[in-house]
Amino acid sequence: MPGRIQSIERAVAVLRLLDTADQPLELHEIADTLGLARTTTHGIVSTLRELGLVGQMHDHGPFHGRYEVAEAARLFGRGGPDPHELRSLAMNWADSLAAQTGLAVTLGVPTRADVLVVHHVFRPDGSPQRLAIGQRRPLHASALGKALLAFASGGARRLQGSDLTAYTQRTIRTHQALAEALAIVRQDGLATEDGELEPDRGSIAAPVHGTGGLAVAALAIFGRRDELFDGHGGPDHGLADATKATARALTRQVQTLW
Repeated sequence: MPGRIQSIERAVAVLRLLDTADQPLELHEIADTLGLARTTTHGIVSTLRELGLVGQMHDHGPFHGRYEVAEAARLFGRGGPDPHELRSLAMNWADSLAAQTGLAVTLGVPTRADVLVVHHVFRPDGSPQRLAIGQRRPLHASALGKALLAFASGGARRLQGSDLTAYTQRTIRTHQALAEALAIVRQDGLATEDGELEPDRGSIAAPVHGTGGLAVAALAIFGRRDELFDGHGGPDHGLADATKATARALTRQVQTLW
């Protein structure tokens, strides 16, 4: 049996990205979001244009030169994993991560405005805890949100024009600072939340990618700040590696189905 064809997977990821974007995207935005070289992205987009699946704006307005999905491509439907399916796939991995780290684990999926927690494993020490399933996390002030936002259509631009609510003194408050933080997330494949949502709490998260690189969920561990971060404010290496490894394993499983 032949293997999967990477170029087709990437082309589908480009179409999904453009289809879910809130406005037309520039070439570098597509490349950065999916982690592709710009020359590779240009080749994919050019081919999709010739096939009538992608259009380029030529109205000399603010979106001039940007790309959007063509109406013909919408006939294929969006597809994608259902949150309940993701939760089912993630259960064993989340249990394992909680046991390995001794911390609570959550799985979040993106919505238009925030992150929805669809799975939660309590930390295994038996301490009093409240179930987080169904709760929502802000995109700019949570590790789950930043992990998703870094690999989502539109990225930080999705929040432009809106106020970044300050939950604590450590919350990111400017769009420039958020863009810089997301660039680091894309580089490291890891997002952190160090007292940004709650003063004494923190979180470390990694994205779960669908076929082609678009983030479909994020997996996070959370607890006290002193449990997660070292004296220099960086994430504990062992915890960070465990979170990334578990997210990669879940990514492989997700990509076999979607």
